[in-house]
Amino acid sequence: MRPKGLIGSATLAGIIFAALGVRRAFRREMRNVTAELEAGSTLLSADFGAIEYAQEGVGPPVLVSHGAGGGYDQALFVGRELLGSNYEVIAPSRFGYLRSTSPERPLPDAQADAYVALLDHLRITRAAVLGISAGAPSAIEMALRHPDRVSALILVVPRAFAPGCEVSAPASPQNNAIMRTIEQGADFAYWSATRVARRMVLRFLGVPSEVDKAADPLERDRLTWIMRHVLPLSRRVDGIRNDGATRIVAWPLERVDTPTFVVSAEDDLFGTLPAARFTAGHIAGAELMVVASGGHLLAGRSEDIRARIADFLHRSVVVPRKAAA
Repeated sequence: MRPKGLIGSATLAGIIFAALGVRRAFRREMRNVTAELEAGSTLLSADFGAIEYAQEGVGPPVLVSHGAGGGYDQALFVGRELLGSNYEVIAPSRFGYLRSTSPERPLPDAQADAYVALLDHLRITRAAVLGISAGAPSAIEMALRHPDRVSALILVVPRAFAPGCEVSAPASPQNNAIMRTIEQGADFAYWSATRVARRMVLRFLGVPSEVDKAADPLERDRLTWIMRHVLPLSRRVDGIRNDGATRIVAWPLERVDTPTFVVSAEDDLFGTLPAARFTAGHIAGAELMVVASGGHLLAGRSEDIRARIADFLHRSVVVPRKAAA
């Protein structure tokens, strides 16, 4: 029989080696993600600093305003999912995300002006604007401030105004813990949580656990991609703080005369449905699509939403160069 001290030492050594292996895996993944992100975008010098952006596809231009925890990579992902290959996707990183810097006043109206500066640089006169989640406020501001530059407005699970309602993650001890991790830009803690507490993280991202349980393998892979591509948090935390500090108030939506399409889900844990209904109800001629399930990440709904958006853009703005996917 081996001495207890020897067994204890062997167990401790195993734990240390396992921990070192996990740390190595984390560092390797962060190096790969960071290198991929920096290679996939371009920087534009602006008065306040830099605007990071990427472009993808051929066709009528659509500027995608990404959600919280995103960046140009999330915007490209949303463009592929909801627009297919029939449009040119312009994907900026919003203020404070990845390599985009923040002005002294990083609010949605200033972000809308930055979008116009980017369109000017790209020599694009007009573009459809798709705002998803926390990217919706700057998309709405662009339609209000620069209506001549916006050919159509698409708002997906929007962080927008509704009387008596606030779009946010539900308060819970688990969500509060994840939010503290995010606010600190704690890459390793979040990386670990995505591997050992998948459904807790997805609930924080607005997806009910039953939606993840019912998802097919492809949809689970999609949710995993979105969940993990909040990393590196340390390069997105300034943007997340900007979003958290942005107070949502009522816009003069009756002034929006741009064709508008709004999408939300009944089971979105962020509670975007009242805001989606209010927004669509106060923009003349706006169309509203409500899906019964899918949560804030609209799990399993991409094909239906893509078809509706393609039809909306076809009727309202432009005919794509080839048939919609």
